Amino acid sequence: MAERTNGGARPGASGDGFALERLAREAVGSGGMLPPGAPVVAMVSGGADSVALLRLLASGTLAPGSPLSVLHVDHMLRPDSAEDAAFVSELCASLGVPVTVARYDVGAYAAAEGLNVEDAGRRVRYRFAEEELDAACRRADVAVERGRVAVAHTLDDRVETVLMRLIAGAGPGALAGIRPVRGRVVRPLLRARRSQVTAYLDSLGQPWREDPTNRDISRTRARVRWEVVPLLAAMNPRFAEAVERTADIVGEEDALLAEMAEAFARDFTETVETRGGAPELRVDRALMTTLTRPIIRRALRAALVEAFPEASRLEAAHLEALVDGVSSEGFARDLPEGLRAFTEYDTMVVCRAGESLPALAPALLDIPGIAELGEAGSISAEEVAPDAPTGGPETATVDADRVSGPLIVDSPREGDRMRPLGMRGTKKLSDILTDAKVPRRRRPVTPVVRDGEAIVWVAGVRLSEEHKVGPETRRALRLTWSGRDRA
Repeated sequence: MAERTNGGARPGASGDGFALERLAREAVGSGGMLPPGAPVVAMVSGGADSVALLRLLASGTLAPGSPLSVLHVDHMLRPDSAEDAAFVSELCASLGVPVTVARYDVGAYAAAEGLNVEDAGRRVRYRFAEEELDAACRRADVAVERGRVAVAHTLDDRVETVLMRLIAGAGPGALAGIRPVRGRVVRPLLRARRSQVTAYLDSLGQPWREDPTNRDISRTRARVRWEVVPLLAAMNPRFAEAVERTADIVGEEDALLAEMAEAFARDFTETVETRGGAPELRVDRALMTTLTRPIIRRALRAALVEAFPEASRLEAAHLEALVDGVSSEGFARDLPEGLRAFTEYDTMVVCRAGESLPALAPALLDIPGIAELGEAGSISAEEVAPDAPTGGPETATVDADRVSGPLIVDSPREGDRMRPLGMRGTKKLSDILTDAKVPRRRRPVTPVVRDGEAIVWVAGVRLSEEHKVGPETRRALRLTWSGRDRA
């Protein structure tokens, strides 16, 4: 990595140098980018952009009174990478700014995780930056959410990112490019051009480091920077500003749609804990299909990522299949990250693939008493007055004198029949469960209360006609199913 100087220019701000200061101050002042007094960790590679950011921060131009420190991450990708770290350390010493140098073998990490080197390096840098910022906030006794990681991306970086994502076929959210603020990460130079950065450094007589790999056009970003952007700029000299306007509009509209979709996701879906605390996302198909396809897509993605963070890596084709599945009977699809989606009557379910529910072990239900059913909750029995009110599908009141023996609770059995309340004849239990829209996979954990071979109550579904409370009932039992949402 070669060192660049100002070529002998005398210190003193040029027009472009002043422009950089002005743009950075406007960015910081308009969006609450750097809260007063909050710690700032600047990520400094030694390149022109990050050196300019450091000089602006160290001068107090952008965040007066805020504790400033620097993080430099040596990716160990070049033999001379230690020289970059030495340059940054010497610069920080001259400015009186504390610096942390972290060395990490990004190449080995990328190979182990199956990532490209650029993505691996980004993950490593931000991980170290978050740790440094947390520590800085603790030292300053400031809430961690107020701290900021300052990054030196410019408008040129944003244009290159938009073009790279357009080439890859990214959606509208990605086409907004790099955002000025994302969580605790801020980019004060995002409105500035790279030429304004170098002019500012020249005006200070401040050298910087040049990474030769930035001109390696076998890398996508370098090819976009040195071949694609110049071609487009020749067609429109203000191409960068045009991309900036478009990306701003796309970003604002994307944020609005995301907010709407998140609201629909909260109203039209729910995440419940099932066996062993595993999450299960349930989507109300009737409500979701009242929305337009773009909002369904966004609402499903928002709900999925909330329930399964790893779902953020689902490809567009998987998400489109889920959108189709919302309105499709019998839909089922395996997804990456060990997930499976399918429809069950009025619901689409997304859960861990391979999750199966075992049949309930038979349990004796004393009167009064409780039968514990593991992940299916419990069934309790207590004596009540014959005219005691019932409490919905989770409870049933039966004539105690029609119970001839001890009660047993287990799962539906093959060939089970019962006489449902209000019917003259018997009916297959499997048909009763189908009519009640009990999903087949959940039937093993649907408790059945039995008096010998006779079914008294299918919990949450139907009561037996033979055991109902009538005008001649003298003693009654109330059966209650607790914990059904855990099943």
